[in-house]
Amino acid sequence: MLTRLQAAPTVRRIAGAAFTLFGCAVAVFIMLRAIPGDQITAIYGTEAAALSEEQRESLRAYYGLDQPLIVQFFTWLGSVLTGNLGYSSRTQQSVLEMTAQSLPVTLQLSVLAILVALLVGIPLGMLAASRTNALRDWFGQGVALAGLGIPTFLLGTFVLGMAAQSWGFNPNGLRYARLWDDPWLNLQQMFMPALVLGFAIAAPVMRTTRTAVLEVRSLDFIRTAKAKGVPPARLRRSHVLRNSLVPVVTQTGMQFGFLLGGAVVVEQIFSLPGLGRQVVVAMNQQEYAVVQSTVLVIALLFVLVNLATDLLYQRIDPRVRAE
Repeated sequence: MLTRLQAAPTVRRIAGAAFTLFGCAVAVFIMLRAIPGDQITAIYGTEAAALSEEQRESLRAYYGLDQPLIVQFFTWLGSVLTGNLGYSSRTQQSVLEMTAQSLPVTLQLSVLAILVALLVGIPLGMLAASRTNALRDWFGQGVALAGLGIPTFLLGTFVLGMAAQSWGFNPNGLRYARLWDDPWLNLQQMFMPALVLGFAIAAPVMRTTRTAVLEVRSLDFIRTAKAKGVPPARLRRSHVLRNSLVPVVTQTGMQFGFLLGGAVVVEQIFSLPGLGRQVVVAMNQQEYAVVQSTVLVIALLFVLVNLATDLLYQRIDPRVRAE
């Protein structure tokens, strides 16, 4: 009986994740079909106007565009479930191969950006919470406000321009180097975009940390620990910070999930061949298979990150496991 009760939340999460992915697949399928034009126009361009009606109908049958939308949707979804994500009509490359090349780029950028955000946001949040309405508090909140207010495209363009003018380094002028091919050049190319994204994410991490620390410091067990003579450094590290991590982990997990599909602007600015850029190029070319399957992969990664976040803060806070 206990095992069933413990498994029930996991089953509900998996069912909710499957429903979310199905809804995302439906949404992206419908939105793509609402865009003017079709795959034939995207492939042939202005030459599509010269096609005869018989040629057009033949091409529509070849690409499956002559079938009802519901048939097209479930045909595509069935192919995805069997591992066939489709093919790019522009490069004649499978979407699975394209995603396998783009996904490591986005994952590496997201991980580095999260590390920057945590290294900046958590210390700033604790510093701001250590003395409210003091200079350190105003400084921390000012940095957070700047991170929230400055658009990533503006900050990215500024950082890229400063690097080119001051240091003579322009990563856009170099061929992208993968981590396993040239680690040093790869880290140089990843440093600036990770810094830009990390600064933007550090703002909500800092605000969440500050709020959580202030809440935990007001609890009874913290006053008891102080009364017992627990050293201040140990009190901050083992009592305050540890019990403040649950909302911080939740916030970080959400931001990491958003980064998997939301880093498109930074990838464009710094010419990184990630998932976001892959979607943008495919949308410009009206490649339905590439856009649909890539967005579904991003949604799957987002769901997996949320599940991992749930498991992680269950490990951090025993009260969550007890519930």
